[in-house]
Amino acid sequence: MKKILLYIGFVATVMGATGCKKDFLEDMRDWTGVNEDTYKSVELANLNVGYVYRLFQTPSGTNPFTRYQTGENGTYSDQYFRSTDEQAGQTDFNRLWPTVNINDNMANKYFGQKMSSSIANNVWTRMRQINLFLQEIDKHGLTPEQTAPLKGQMLFWRAYQYFELVKLYGGVPIVLDAQNPITVGNDVNLAIPRSKSSEVIAQIVKDLDLAITYLPGRWTNPGENWGRITSGAAAALKGRVLLTWASPLFNRTDDQSRWQAAYDANLAAKTLLETNNFGLFNTGGTANGTAWGNMFIRNGENPEGVFVTVFNTVTAANLARNNPHENESRPREIAGTGSISPTKQVVDAFPMKDGKAIDDPSSLYAYNTNKFYKNRDPRFYKTFAYNGALWPYGGNANYRIWTYQWYNNPSGTNPLGNPAKTTEALGANASGIYLAKATNPAATNANFAISGTDYMEIRFAEVVLNLAEAAIGSNKFDEGLAGIKQIRERAGVENADGDFGLSAARGNRDKLFGAIINERKVEFAYENKRFWDLRRWMLFNDDFGTCTRLGQKPIDGTRRTGFWVTVRRNGTPYQVASNYNQDPFLPKADGSFDIANRAPAGLSVAQMDAHVDFLYDNYFHVIERDNLDPTNPADWKFKWFNQYYFFGFHRNIFEGSPYLQQTTGWPDFYGAAGTFDPLQ
Repeated sequence: MKKILLYIGFVATVMGATGCKKDFLEDMRDWTGVNEDTYKSVELANLNVGYVYRLFQTPSGTNPFTRYQTGENGTYSDQYFRSTDEQAGQTDFNRLWPTVNINDNMANKYFGQKMSSSIANNVWTRMRQINLFLQEIDKHGLTPEQTAPLKGQMLFWRAYQYFELVKLYGGVPIVLDAQNPITVGNDVNLAIPRSKSSEVIAQIVKDLDLAITYLPGRWTNPGENWGRITSGAAAALKGRVLLTWASPLFNRTDDQSRWQAAYDANLAAKTLLETNNFGLFNTGGTANGTAWGNMFIRNGENPEGVFVTVFNTVTAANLARNNPHENESRPREIAGTGSISPTKQVVDAFPMKDGKAIDDPSSLYAYNTNKFYKNRDPRFYKTFAYNGALWPYGGNANYRIWTYQWYNNPSGTNPLGNPAKTTEALGANASGIYLAKATNPAATNANFAISGTDYMEIRFAEVVLNLAEAAIGSNKFDEGLAGIKQIRERAGVENADGDFGLSAARGNRDKLFGAIINERKVEFAYENKRFWDLRRWMLFNDDFGTCTRLGQKPIDGTRRTGFWVTVRRNGTPYQVASNYNQDPFLPKADGSFDIANRAPAGLSVAQMDAHVDFLYDNYFHVIERDNLDPTNPADWKFKWFNQYYFFGFHRNIFEGSPYLQQTTGWPDFYGAAGTFDPLQ
């Protein structure tokens, strides 16, 4: 069994702790006092730290690739994931509300609730747990050498929590002491107003700078400590924070000093990580994107993994930390759920294998809309499973996914409509193409739901691209381009033009910024990054001109679409007056095929790939599918309110904290216009 930190099994582990006069779990619920014993023992102090990891990181049975902590009580949802071009569906942040208001869920509830005597996993109970620890850990006899790494982890989590808040709302109250819920709400000294965004950013940086000095570059006993925060993780988070602060969301005047600060922080992070043997994962080589695909299924120490949530395949309730990503990605035909449905918009974002966009006439490869999978960036084949693609799993190393459909026409008439019949007898996913990223060819369908695939919240590739973006922002264009090229080279993109397909962007600040956004869309597709990139660059619409500047297509006012791979015969849609349930590529009772055999026996992988091409050339017709987003009303389109660039507080928050200022653009509790400026 892979060892999964103490925070996974702390309930079971604490039962064996000795020398504790009061149950550790009671201390976690004790808001009125301090149990000194939990700060006298390194083991119990470490469990205290582990408890905080548990509060922040994705729980067992929740997919970190698609779910994010969005609720006021630490709950997870796919609201942000579906509020991008990666996945379709109506959410609180893309639906057409009658007006901007604080009574509905368009006002983000993540800010949390007022603390009470009933413990809940929200922002301020997490913050209190951290502050109490930092307040007490040096008072009870442990040595500085013992407390330093413990404090470093807690400082990291406090910085992480404040960053989650500031990127949603702008400035928030800075609370650095452990508040007591008995007095909160009654003591005017605890009615803390919102600090400026700049002050919150400064506090985050201060915490991370201190954390870097306290934390090791690598932990000893890697089998037990893989996933613990390192100094490099703290430095990488600082780089992410300062890059966000330099981005247009906060930096409307393009202040060059912010870009330089982001550059300095990310360069320091990259250097520190490399010193401690972190770097781009290259095991397996660049051919066909092998190394790139392998890094997602490398559990345990992984040079790419800077900030990691660790999972296992244990089923015991107190020890289980299972990642359902494998299950949600795989089709129902092999006992998955197929609940992730990639969109055509993201599929189209992947360039050709020479790095040029699919609509770039200078590409060496002509894009074929019907054979959209041909000659693409190697990452394409490790990210998607399309009709006819080889997608092995533990039960079948030669498994190919088939998603073609044909028309239901029992009456002999010709009302085509949408294709109604599919080879996926147990049910198809929504978009006609599947997510293969981070799926394990060794996983068996008997345990897809209890996958142990780790999730890298910060990968080394992000540090490289964060540095590249900050370099571009501070007018170091060649250095910025070199960072993107480094990512493409590792992926196996061809270098036909000397710039891995990016020669047209050389020396042009906005084109290079656009290249960064495009690269992140491909490199980090379906890793819960897209929503935050769209917000910090204000790319949901072009109201601020950033879409035009960077050559991006706004999402506002659009519908996300997928693919229908339909069957045709003699150049026309396949339909018959009888036996329309018969798959035309599977043998009939007499052993014959209505059209052709989709998988002749005895073919090698290369021969089978050529046969798939033959089927597309002669029998498959690819059309855009537009029923992923709501079809009632039929004219539903993605709606973005600019107020979402900085969310307002929900009414519930004001009921507990009436002294807080509301964000500009949002009404306050009494209906007056908000007065808090998040750009300060």
